[in-house]
Formats: sequence, structure tokens, C-alpha cells
Amino acid sequence: MKAILFFIVLTCYTAIGYPQSTTENSLGAWYILNVNHSVSNKLSIKTGAQLRSYEVFNNINLLFLYSGVNYKINTNSTFTLCYGYLDIDKTFKDAGFPHQYENRIYEQFSYKHKLVNLPITHRIRVEHRFLNYAHELENKHRLRYSLGTKIKLSNNLYINTSNEFFANLKEDMFTENRLYTGLDINISKAYSIQLGYLNHKINGLNLHRLQVGTFIKTDLRKKNQS
Repeated sequence: MKAILFFIVLTCYTAIGYPQSTTENSLGAWYILNVNHSVSNKLSIKTGAQLRSYEVFNNINLLFLYSGVNYKINTNSTFTLCYGYLDIDKTFKDAGFPHQYENRIYEQFSYKHKLVNLPITHRIRVEHRFLNYAHELENKHRLRYSLGTKIKLSNNLYINTSNEFFANLKEDMFTENRLYTGLDINISKAYSIQLGYLNHKINGLNLHRLQVGTFIKTDLRKKNQS
């Protein structure tokens, strides 16, 4: 409980400390809904949505909808194939500018292991991005690598921290990095919430974002077996 209160106080302090005027010095937010449906012992279906805003409760920046399939290779390894649709507002102040629309396909490999007693997660993702901005079409491809850990505080409370590197396959190679730390709170086996802070560096900007997530797991195997 003390850890939860600390994160709430820290978030409120940060919100007060950043004047709401420009993209870089405003505290924004990422709201995440992620649902995972187990179909068999090997297969699961993932669906979800993200809403990102330049300010915590105002000025929407991005809508991201996605759906995909996870295949569990073994206990420690998972392969994912996913499709996503994005509607991106690239401006902080100006309304009415054309949005950028993106269709995205990615392949992902996740691997977890322990380093001494510390759980470590690696995630490698290859993204294929099909962009449409003001009727100008462009294709881009990039690599993403995330390194993270999840530290248990109690049966229902964890600290989750990760850093993700981005590498474009042409033009400027390194233009984005995401450093995250937060609390995972398990409400039940099927439902958990997440509250954390994301430092998002992108295209020369240093952005500060509150991240709030809801994670749901469903098990369709019981229905298949009945």
C-alpha cells in the first residue's frame, strides 16, 4: 500500500511540476487495455487498445487498436504475429491538421529467464509500417528490443521496469527510446492493473508520460473441452 501511495503522490507532483504549454514540458498519459484469450496450451489471441494524450486528461495524440496471435514455443519462449491500426495527431496545438494513419504488422519473439534470482525478459520485434499522411503513402521498417524485469513485492504487487530501444532500417537509425517503471497490481488471476511513469525520447523530444494499464486474461480452453 505504501508503494501505491508513493506512485500516486509522485504522479501528482510531476503533473504540477510541468506547465501545460508544449509537447515536451507537458505531462501526458498512455491509457492501455490489453486482453489475452488462451485458446490452447500453445495458442492465445491478443487484442487491445491504447489511447495516448499530450496532456493527462486532454489533447489526444494517438489511438492504437491491435489484434494478434501468440504461439508458445516452450516455457520460456513465445512468438507473436500482430496487426495494428493507428490514428495519429502529430500536432500539440493546431486543430484541423491532417492526421497520420498507419497500418502496422509486426513479428515478435519473447524470451524469459532468470539472472541469479532476478527474472529477465527480452523482446525483439520487427515492425512493418504503412503510413498515410495527407494522402502521401510511405513504408517504413524498424527493429525494437526491450529488456525488462518484474520484481515481486508481495503476492499481488510487483515492480515492473524496462527499457526499449528502437532502430530504423533506413534514414536516421536511432530516434526513439522508452524507459518505463511502475507498479503491477494483481486484482485476481484474470485481472490486473498497472500504474507507472514512462520517459519517452523520440525525434529529439524528451517526453514524460503517466501510464495506466488494464490487463485481462480469459481462458477459452475450458469451453473447448466441455
